Amino acid sequence: MSTTKLLVALTASLLATTAGVGAAEMFNRVASFPVALNNAEAKATSSEIITATDDGMTLIYSDSPAGGIGFVDITDAKAPKAAGFMDMGGEPTSVTVIGAKAYVAVNTSESYVAPSGKLVVVDIASKAVDGEFDLGGQPDSIAHNKDNTILAIAIENERDEDVNDGALPQLPSGYVVIVTLADGAVTEAGIKKVEVTGLSEIAPEDAEPEFVAFNDADEVAVTLQENNWVAIIDAKTGTVTGGFSAGETGVAGVDTKNDGRIDFSADKKPVPREPDAVKWLDNDRLITANEGDWNGGSRGFTVFNRDGSVAFDSGNALDVQAAQLGHYPDKRSKKGVEAEGLDVAKFGDSQYIFIAEERSSLIAVYKDTGAEPEFVQALPSGISPEGLIAIPARKLLATANELDLREDGGVGSHVMLYELAEGEAAFPSIISDLDADGHPIGWAALSGVVADAEKPGILYAVSDSFLSGAPAIYTIDANAKPAHITAKTIVTRDGDAAQKLDLEGITLDGEGGFWLANEGDSAKLVPHALIHVDAEGAITGEAGVPVEVLAGQTRFGAEGVAAVGTGDEQVLWVAMQREWKDDDKGFVKLLAYTPATKTWGAVRYPLEAAPEGGWVGLSEITVHGDYAYIVERDNQIGDKAGLKAIYRVKLSEMVPAALDGELPVVTKELVRDLVPDLKAGNGYVLDKVESFAIDAAGNGYVITDNDGVDDSSGETMLWSIGAL
Repeated sequence: MSTTKLLVALTASLLATTAGVGAAEMFNRVASFPVALNNAEAKATSSEIITATDDGMTLIYSDSPAGGIGFVDITDAKAPKAAGFMDMGGEPTSVTVIGAKAYVAVNTSESYVAPSGKLVVVDIASKAVDGEFDLGGQPDSIAHNKDNTILAIAIENERDEDVNDGALPQLPSGYVVIVTLADGAVTEAGIKKVEVTGLSEIAPEDAEPEFVAFNDADEVAVTLQENNWVAIIDAKTGTVTGGFSAGETGVAGVDTKNDGRIDFSADKKPVPREPDAVKWLDNDRLITANEGDWNGGSRGFTVFNRDGSVAFDSGNALDVQAAQLGHYPDKRSKKGVEAEGLDVAKFGDSQYIFIAEERSSLIAVYKDTGAEPEFVQALPSGISPEGLIAIPARKLLATANELDLREDGGVGSHVMLYELAEGEAAFPSIISDLDADGHPIGWAALSGVVADAEKPGILYAVSDSFLSGAPAIYTIDANAKPAHITAKTIVTRDGDAAQKLDLEGITLDGEGGFWLANEGDSAKLVPHALIHVDAEGAITGEAGVPVEVLAGQTRFGAEGVAAVGTGDEQVLWVAMQREWKDDDKGFVKLLAYTPATKTWGAVRYPLEAAPEGGWVGLSEITVHGDYAYIVERDNQIGDKAGLKAIYRVKLSEMVPAALDGELPVVTKELVRDLVPDLKAGNGYVLDKVESFAIDAAGNGYVITDNDGVDDSSGETMLWSIGAL
């Protein structure tokens, strides 16, 4: 299939799975569980590799930074509960369950050159350690066979990435441990070491096994990621019986530069696939998630026949999906979305493939057709999904999302749950179309929006500095479900993409163009200003914030702009995000600029009280009827989020005073608390509600800013609050 045809097919699939045409079974997120609830005293917690008990009622995940495993009670999948934490005396890397026991692979290495590890057997009911067994090296993945009689453990003995640029060989080599259970118990006699050196074409003397998976014939597929190899072991005899190179692949139609713009016109030269997770689709086919984290960047997944021949390679599909969904990690363009985790499970008559994308924080869902996998949908995950487990008996999928950003004021690690049920897909709420060249319209970090003056449901949004290499105005058709971005207009200066812009607001100029609010940053020489552009995005004028205001400037400036009136009577109102040095605490300026006279004035807006350790500010302003509508929010996320709301101020009160005098204080009225809306997606509460517009029919639209997948899950929510 050609690149253009593939992109068209993907777009059609993304639209079809969310358009509500006919009845279909779709996965939707039903709950999110912050793993810090299991270990409140730990400075950092994580959920990495996750599994479930045989009855599907309890999840168990490895928590590397906290050094243990956590339990989540999902008896009610829509209300998961903390079920405890166990210290493992090391760094758990993986966990699997057989009956009443959990088998945990634990890294106890003192250094890269002296690796060590152990297998810990845990009684799940009592949360007691039943036994510990030396593995002789640093473990990674663990799995068990269908009959619950054999364990396989990848002993990676990983390389030091700071030595020789991480190049192999770096001894000691890794290997695989096969554990044959005796009546369900681990015994020293049942532990066998299987060497996998001398197999690969890359550093054969230094094997680095990464992931293990059983088929129904008790064969173990083992990925040697850095060696770019897949080995096959007969677990009953503990011997290597097959294997193949994962090969190289080139990728057409991708973004390869970390340059602040999403441009899918480049091709990636052939690179090693470097597979991470592996699963068997049946006894003769395997599927690998090709992380490509060293020399790779292959960006996708591959279906192999057992002889190593390629049955299917996803090419640029995952990157394209991410770009259309606003999840593309531009700062990681060298390597793309980084497919890492993988699960395969049969729900009813359909075998599903689930692929966790570490850098885009998406889960791609496919159906195994026996030939080319069929894309079904994408699911929003927490930040950096590492592991996932399907529970077909309960029609559930669980993901483990490893990143903990609480120390920096962000969100912590979450386990997320999804249920397969008849109905429409709730995600995405906004996607993009293809451009004239057949590439996805790349977008992220929508930070301000205005509605078309005449066409209901048509919106124009701007992106902030995350995509500073190509600042843009996006046309959004919110009449569609999901809403979709139909066009992108680059903001230009003298014919080139404009520099030194951090666009945070947009309003119509009444003449076919726009006024844009630019949030300044003196440290980066970005001006606090209003930017005037024509319909093609060309800058035709600028109005800098006056010097008497700049004297008190801080980083947090203009966050929204709205126009009142037309022609010579037009006034532009600018919402400043936070207090500047000359503002009284708890008050921010609403600046007023009159283009006809090039004069400025202001009023003061009273903020709600700031949360402990946080702040409250403004994110947007729009005008409808007799009121200015203003988004006010705190900077908190997840369970700490308290204020995300729309207020309104009567325009009759907004009489700008001279900047050198006493500024009047306006009064505000609460219109809508947005926190319940943000909780409706069953994820954690997103922090950045940054865009609000009221269309020609009087309907309000709210959009969150995803920060461009920069310490963010990348999830964007767009929804209508109906008529005001």
